Amino acid sequence: MSSLSYDLTLAGLAVGSAAALTGIGLIVTYRATGVLNFAHGAVAMVCAYVLRQLAVGWNWPLPLAAAVTLLLVAPGIGLALDQAVFRPLAVSGAGPARTLVASLGVFVLLVGGAGLLWGPGARADAPALLPDDPWVQLGTAVTLAAGVAAVTRWTRFGRELRAVVDNRPLAVLGGIDADRVAAAGWAFGSFTAGLTGILLAPLLRLDPYGLPLLVMEVMAVAVAAGLRSLPVAVAVALGIGVAQSQLTRLHPGGSLEPLVQAVGANLFVVALLVAAPALRGLGSARTGPAASDGAALRTGPLPDHDGRAWLVCGILFLLPLGFAGGDLRTAVQVPALGVVLLSLVVVTGRGGQISLGQAAYAGLGALFTALLTAGRFPGVPAVPGLLALLLAVLLTAPLGLLTGRPALRGHGLATALATLAFGVAVSRFVFDQPYATAGLTLDRPAGFTADRAYYVLELALLGLALLAVAALRRGRTGRALAAMRDHEPGAAAAGVPVPALKLAAFVVGAALAALGGGMLGMALRTFDATSYDPVRGLLWFAAVVVLGADSLLGALTAAVLLVGLDAGAAGGAAAAVIGVLAVLSGRLPHGPYAALRGAAARVFAAPEVRLTPLGARVRERLAVAQGPVRTSAEGSTSEHHIPEHRPPAARPPLPRTAPSPVSPTPAGRLTARAVRARYDGFTALDGVDLTVAPGRITALIGPNGAGKSTLFHCLCGTLRPAGGRVLLDGADITRRSAHARARLGLARTFQQLAVFEGLNVTENVRVGAEQSGVPDPAAATTRALDLLSLDGPLRTAPVAGLDTGTLRRVELARAVAGRPRTLLLDEPAAGLDSAEVAALADVLRTLAADGTALLVVEHDLDLVAGLADTVYAMAAGRIVARGPAHQVLAERGRSAGLAEPGG
Repeated sequence: MSSLSYDLTLAGLAVGSAAALTGIGLIVTYRATGVLNFAHGAVAMVCAYVLRQLAVGWNWPLPLAAAVTLLLVAPGIGLALDQAVFRPLAVSGAGPARTLVASLGVFVLLVGGAGLLWGPGARADAPALLPDDPWVQLGTAVTLAAGVAAVTRWTRFGRELRAVVDNRPLAVLGGIDADRVAAAGWAFGSFTAGLTGILLAPLLRLDPYGLPLLVMEVMAVAVAAGLRSLPVAVAVALGIGVAQSQLTRLHPGGSLEPLVQAVGANLFVVALLVAAPALRGLGSARTGPAASDGAALRTGPLPDHDGRAWLVCGILFLLPLGFAGGDLRTAVQVPALGVVLLSLVVVTGRGGQISLGQAAYAGLGALFTALLTAGRFPGVPAVPGLLALLLAVLLTAPLGLLTGRPALRGHGLATALATLAFGVAVSRFVFDQPYATAGLTLDRPAGFTADRAYYVLELALLGLALLAVAALRRGRTGRALAAMRDHEPGAAAAGVPVPALKLAAFVVGAALAALGGGMLGMALRTFDATSYDPVRGLLWFAAVVVLGADSLLGALTAAVLLVGLDAGAAGGAAAAVIGVLAVLSGRLPHGPYAALRGAAARVFAAPEVRLTPLGARVRERLAVAQGPVRTSAEGSTSEHHIPEHRPPAARPPLPRTAPSPVSPTPAGRLTARAVRARYDGFTALDGVDLTVAPGRITALIGPNGAGKSTLFHCLCGTLRPAGGRVLLDGADITRRSAHARARLGLARTFQQLAVFEGLNVTENVRVGAEQSGVPDPAAATTRALDLLSLDGPLRTAPVAGLDTGTLRRVELARAVAGRPRTLLLDEPAAGLDSAEVAALADVLRTLAADGTALLVVEHDLDLVAGLADTVYAMAAGRIVARGPAHQVLAERGRSAGLAEPGG
């Protein structure tokens, strides 16, 4: 091996060793807590700064400074994060989306805090803890990985860790202290983060933004290892480090040389770009169809319906027209940033998709605008400013498919990683490359070159953007987007074309971000790559989410806050404030606005009226003629204690015949022929044949593990069988998607409630009518509401907070509103009392009498006996009995375990 190759290999091993440490820490933290710690790089940066402060700033001996940093500060940060941030989220049952927001909040808080404490500038005097010998660093990483593997495999703590990873609730029932395991995982993960930062700081310039982003890039190591295998993580890290170092010798020449060299110098980014979309199920806490992660991003919006809030916001945006000088030059950034943040309202707030790459689209909008106005865009002559901005939006919008397509296959953290990888790749391979951005300026449109005139133009463009986003939040499209956000499988079952709608949300989001980015570039009069770096994109995402992801006012408030804080205070103030709000998301589940409003109501509430004992006796005597008055615990009475009228919990049975038809024709025969399904080598369905006839109620029963749910998913389109066919009226629908089957007349309900909490009762039901292609959605919605006795004030009530029985009726009404020919019900009586079950049975008989084919998966055998015409009994993935209900139940009732629920 030549001397140069050997030296480059050693350099690559040094970088790879630090990357391996990052992978080890991320994997241990994820396996112990289920949290993919996006703040790992920020913890690494803070620890590097602490070591520098102790050793260089305060002249501590390096061994002592390192011991304090690695053994006290780093684990202490981890324990603090566990106790103050992530344990409250775990206790509240928060999903991956809210955990991600909290993790990003920690990231931006630490980045902002470091900027406030140590300044935004880069420092090159970070002390080196280990000798300048890559073999020592490699030995450290390998030893650490081997130690973790040994502890995991051969110690009691390792067994507890594996148990918590496999099934945390079951581990807790077995006596394992899951909180202790999680705390240990956080402490060790932060220790490795600190060690990573200390090892990388001497190799790089230490600054609050660069090091966290670099560590976030090497997250590819853990992702490539599936967040499970430590040996794979170490091998991938070392391999990428060495390859990246060796590729620095590559000089192909020609016009592509800068791009080739950029790729060679950023192999960790390439690895993240390739590995992130592969983790489709990452962060999914559920095994079956369930609510979308985006539902958690809807919390805490500012009140868009409040005219006073809009008045205050309008005044704030008009005030800069009276500014001059530097204040006005700062203010022109606010409307532009507001347009960028509105793109997140569309993608995240309404569409429910976690997008961390919007800064890349904003930067591309600014870059394309600059290239078009300068005449440097290939094949296009120089064009005026406004036309260049419009063309930049049109050029950027289709690129939204680059982040939209991974979202079709992945959910939650997988989508977050894919969009982050895209943003980092654009930053590294485009914005940071002189061949693409050198010497670019952005001239403002003619007639709007002055700051005040340009601000008026920005307000006009912002107004158009607000109108466009408001239109997307209303009507049929708005309801479909909200349904996809709140419960993606439920939306698909209602006929919402989820894949197309996801892509549309990302395309519209890319267009809005490009418009705002171009406006921001014109406000600054130059293309500044730092204005669109990935860290800033993370800050924008966190700001929009904590202030109301589905709120127009939230986006505008975030823009004012981000620009105003950084302009009026030291650098990093905005990140610190947003970070604090995001970190508190676990303790403020309804957002900061709701918390402030609640606190104000408690402070300014009128004191409760309390009567003296004599007054209470007089009040009671006067109340004899008016009825009883409820008294408080202290013996006093108050009209505030009079219970309000509420509808009865159980409704009387519904009529057995409906006043108007629900299904247009008595068709809808559903047939399964030799359907087979397998999970990880296990046969769940083994040649199942089943027929659901029009006008009849067919029941499917069986014990746990019989394959009922698997067959149900194959029939509905949420699972594609490994063999066999599914037919609807003789047409093969085996490969049809769930939403396509819904539009063919096959509707379903879910075992776990599938309602859209961002919509009211009528809107929930109308989604089913609109998306299934019913000619008159309004009439179909009214018929379904009447059939399920959803009348009166209940029709306009938000579904959040309604009782289980009412929500079951809402879900069934949504399915019925599409006038299905075939209706599949997955344990529809779950959570209902006897009166509600009786009413449900009457509704199902009414539907069957109207010609609808019904399949009911149910473990309540009394309901099955009184309802079903035909019963199929399953066991071990096969149909073991079929026939009239009384016959099958009499034969199978003697078999052990038939009445067990689930399966």
